[in-house]
Amino acid sequence: MALVEGNSIRAVCRMTGVAKDTVLKLLVDLGSACERYQDVTLRNLKSKRIQLDEIWAFVYAKATNLPEQHAGEWGYGDVWTWTALDADTKLVPSWAVGRRDAFTGHAFIRDLASRLAHRIQLTSDGNKTYLEAVEGASGADVDSAMLVKMYGGDSGSREAQAKYSPGECLGTREVCITGRPDPKHISTSYVERQTLTMRMQMRRFTRLTNAFSKKVDNHKAAIALHYMWYNFGRIHQTLRVTPAMEAGVSDHVWSVEEVVGLLDWAKSN
Repeated sequence: MALVEGNSIRAVCRMTGVAKDTVLKLLVDLGSACERYQDVTLRNLKSKRIQLDEIWAFVYAKATNLPEQHAGEWGYGDVWTWTALDADTKLVPSWAVGRRDAFTGHAFIRDLASRLAHRIQLTSDGNKTYLEAVEGASGADVDSAMLVKMYGGDSGSREAQAKYSPGECLGTREVCITGRPDPKHISTSYVERQTLTMRMQMRRFTRLTNAFSKKVDNHKAAIALHYMWYNFGRIHQTLRVTPAMEAGVSDHVWSVEEVVGLLDWAKSN
């Protein structure tokens, strides 16, 4: 419970009296089991509207502070999590951890497409990677749109570069990509709220702290555990059930014991 409620590894150790290496081993082993279980279970989903977003974090050190021997090496510096969210059930059916590049974007969209049962409406931000990725994975069998946000201010000024958050959003522009997306549902509000949940529920995503991930495997495991608990164990306030129950993937609210039981499931599968 401490791991999925926003506590750092050292805080978990202090709360439980368990050694740091033991907590990290549990995180990595259970995170791997959670990723495998969701990969198997979240299939043939009846989703109608999917929203996409990416969230930034860093591993080991920020890109500007990396030692020369790790500059440009995967697993050091900037790490992005690509997230898909069902706007109706709030389920997160797919995510990908990697760079903010075409390779990760295409792999993410292909994985998402493989989990859906029928045609959907897809809304993303203005990331141009989605243009080719969506066409390559779904062709014309999707109603796709982009919601491009327009920010004010001089991005090149000293004040703008030093700011923690982007400039003031002056408006949005809806861009139809393929098919006939319903303008009423061209939105990324739900998935952006989910990225806030990630920052609140995973200490390593919290800004301006020293709780960042030191190893990319730990980072990926924490994300998989987070989504397992978010999808199956945490009751969504507006739904009054878990996202997995709303999506018809589960018939009950999972307990912490059931989640930990995935360690035994992983050994036998």
